[in-house]
Amino acid sequence: MTTIVWFRQDLRLADNPALFEAAAKGPVLPVFILEDPERSGERHPMGGASNWWLHHSLKALAKSLGGLLLLRGDARVAIPALAHETGATAVHWNRCYEPHAVERDTEIKAELKQQGIEVNSYNASLLHEPWELETKSGGPFKVYSPFWRAALQEPVADPLPRPEKLVIADLPNTGEQIDDLDLLPRSPNWAEGWEDLWQPGEEGAMKRLQDFLADGLEGYGELRNRPDLPNVSRLSPHLHFGEISPRQIRHETNSVEDAEPALKKDGAKFISEIGWREFSYHLLYHFPTLPHDNFKPSFDAYPWRASETDLRAWQRGETGYPIVDAGMRELWKTGYMHNRVRMIVASFLVKHLRLDWRHGEAWFRDTLVDADLANNSASWQWVAGSGADAAPYFRIFNPMSQGAKFDPDGAYVRQWVPELAGLDDAYIHAPFDAPDKALIKAGVTLGKTYPHPIVEHFAARDAALEGYEAVKRGGEAAA
Repeated sequence: MTTIVWFRQDLRLADNPALFEAAAKGPVLPVFILEDPERSGERHPMGGASNWWLHHSLKALAKSLGGLLLLRGDARVAIPALAHETGATAVHWNRCYEPHAVERDTEIKAELKQQGIEVNSYNASLLHEPWELETKSGGPFKVYSPFWRAALQEPVADPLPRPEKLVIADLPNTGEQIDDLDLLPRSPNWAEGWEDLWQPGEEGAMKRLQDFLADGLEGYGELRNRPDLPNVSRLSPHLHFGEISPRQIRHETNSVEDAEPALKKDGAKFISEIGWREFSYHLLYHFPTLPHDNFKPSFDAYPWRASETDLRAWQRGETGYPIVDAGMRELWKTGYMHNRVRMIVASFLVKHLRLDWRHGEAWFRDTLVDADLANNSASWQWVAGSGADAAPYFRIFNPMSQGAKFDPDGAYVRQWVPELAGLDDAYIHAPFDAPDKALIKAGVTLGKTYPHPIVEHFAARDAALEGYEAVKRGGEAAA
């Protein structure tokens, strides 16, 4: 009585309902399928950084399981074929919520049932299913705060342990080797050194959580906004690939709070960040065009600019605004960017440069190891002003004051923009305002060793506000 367990975004053994229930029945045949985005209908495929992480996460999972069948192809074909080939009597998986995945899984479930094969799917990646929370009028939430208040009122199951007895069935010899999936960058290897920064896999995820709870939780409510300090969890890539679950994070955090009640406020703030992820999935499930269409149709009237030159400068961290450039360089060098800086660089792209938020979503999706379709889309639309519960478009971050407030000593900028390291604190976030004497002393030559600003802040702000007027007029016309 073999059960196929189809791994997707749940690359762990603990708190894995599909694996737990399958292992209780008998032998398990674990499989991961690398799908071709064009054939699967996935409009927003994983980027290079996520592929790097996936390679290492799959290696860790195969080691933990003691065996993992790797296939390449269309899951609509591969899963029924594998069940037929192996004589499996059941197929289990944990649910995904991306639009193409919902459609795909529905088709596969119908096909398997038609063949007389038992199919079971489970929630393994959210505290609550997207359809479980509704407004008082019965529809989906469009504002985060009431969504999270409602979520906090609902019980959450304790995380499941690893299966006590896990028997891996004989794997067919038709599988691929991990290197055959070609997930790693080759020429050039732009991820060189990432193995020293990250530990993909379930073990690395739990270690990262425990280290954060021990050393980073205290003061998190305030210090999480400081990119120069270590008070962030960096769990997002582990969460995206399901190496750890929200239930586990919540459970472990609550245990620390129970032991140290003084940490309850910081713990609640930390878990509320999980809440934004939950809200993003709620939005994606109910509004599946979120990754590519403005959530607010009035933003279709916004007069976006088109400038490959400015987009490239932003991508390379060569805008002339140090906090923006530091964030974009951290992203390229590590596959990660501090969340406060993500908001700053996103605001700069859509409000200073007036480039379509979709350019930013695509770049983040390619370069972030935690590129999550729901979170990435919802967050970019939030910053742009076009999304649910969005920041007002007229709130335009000043990159100089943001840098001074959240990187007061310039440590973050000096780390990632070393050509400015010699500047005094007074000018580290605005080298273009520094007197010649200060620039010469620091060895900075604007336009040569560090670029002039590609846009002037106040002029850009005025232009962005003019664009917002077009959105308002469009909305009034639609009304």
